[in-house]
Amino acid sequence: MLMLFLVVGVCFAQNNTNSPYSRYGYGQMADQGASNSRAMGGIAYGLRDKTHTNFANPASYTAIDSLTFVFEAGMSLQNTNFDNGTNKTNAKNTSLDYLSMHFRVGRDFGMSLGLLPYSNVGYDMQNESYNPLEKEKAYVTNYFGEGGLHQAYVGLAYKITQKFSIGANISYLWGDIDHAMMLSFPYDTEAYGVSKRDHVGINSVKFDIGAQYSYQFGKKHFATFGAVFSPGYNLTNTTYTQELVGLSTAIVTGNTSALAITETDLDVKSGIPMSLGVGGAFIYDGRLTAGLDITYQQWSKVSFMGNDNTFVDRFKVAAGAEYQPDPLSRNLLMRIKYRGGAYFNAPYYKLDGKRASTEWGISAGFSVPVRGRSYVNVSAQYARVNGLTTNFVNENQLRINIGITFNERWFYKTRVN
Repeated sequence: MLMLFLVVGVCFAQNNTNSPYSRYGYGQMADQGASNSRAMGGIAYGLRDKTHTNFANPASYTAIDSLTFVFEAGMSLQNTNFDNGTNKTNAKNTSLDYLSMHFRVGRDFGMSLGLLPYSNVGYDMQNESYNPLEKEKAYVTNYFGEGGLHQAYVGLAYKITQKFSIGANISYLWGDIDHAMMLSFPYDTEAYGVSKRDHVGINSVKFDIGAQYSYQFGKKHFATFGAVFSPGYNLTNTTYTQELVGLSTAIVTGNTSALAITETDLDVKSGIPMSLGVGGAFIYDGRLTAGLDITYQQWSKVSFMGNDNTFVDRFKVAAGAEYQPDPLSRNLLMRIKYRGGAYFNAPYYKLDGKRASTEWGISAGFSVPVRGRSYVNVSAQYARVNGLTTNFVNENQLRINIGITFNERWFYKTRVN
């Protein structure tokens, strides 16, 4: 089990995005839901499913029964098309997304622990300034970035009453982010370029507090309302290194002295935002589940690398449903869980003083039962990212999510006569 955690931790260090938007801030925010949530548009706050781990709302951990141990892992395969109105390109990514465990630790206590991504950075862009009348003055700027933040969490939930549960996740947040810029003059052999590299290293903690209230009306109708709050604060341990290498002729005309500057452990302030999510799920006859989530993150109040007013607030609306025709049928097709959903997301990226992009997506998938209460979860998601500034990039993403959920009866006592 420990080896699996280590393998996933290494895989988190790989790039799983090629989006130019990941150049901003901490990069592209990762989905915080498990495979069943992703198939339903990302809803999670009101989900209470004893066969899946819902680490997006720690209050849901009390849904598990006393004899069950749940182990989950998920991966994704992504193909993205980029279009800025002039050029088009394509990129493919594969990543392990999460690893989690979920079990009961007392009569009214549930617990979970796991590894999750927080953000991803990965881009490679080029911009050429070209004047056909003065070709020797043309220059090319290349931008590179990689890295991201990861979180290892431990969560505990307590059932205060049969209807009301609370829970909390404590996460260790860590990662490295590298941004590089290279300026060159390919048509002028006498001009010298400049390269700049920024490295950010982060080690901190993160807190998430959740609550869920369930209510039954009638014999077959259930509703669960959930909320998750994460306080905003400055990160406790942030290192920043900046390197500038080249010749000053590329910066100051007439000065030919060499330039090589490295500044390490600069005193900079960075933070994560206050986040609030609310949602609800309606269940009919144990077969149909439908839900709606709303998420708000106050990024406009967050400093990044010592700079204020760097981001805009982020919000997301998601809706989704799950249908299982007959959980007790011997027919496999009747026991499969069919899922679908949609979402709209306004990311925190800011460019030229305003929001840089918006995103919407649809998803569909299914969950096939194997070995009793274990499942193989498969879903497909299409997402469209629209750039809101002139000549900025639009993205079309097709993502395949694959998850494996093991439900084992680990705490069952065998009686011998």
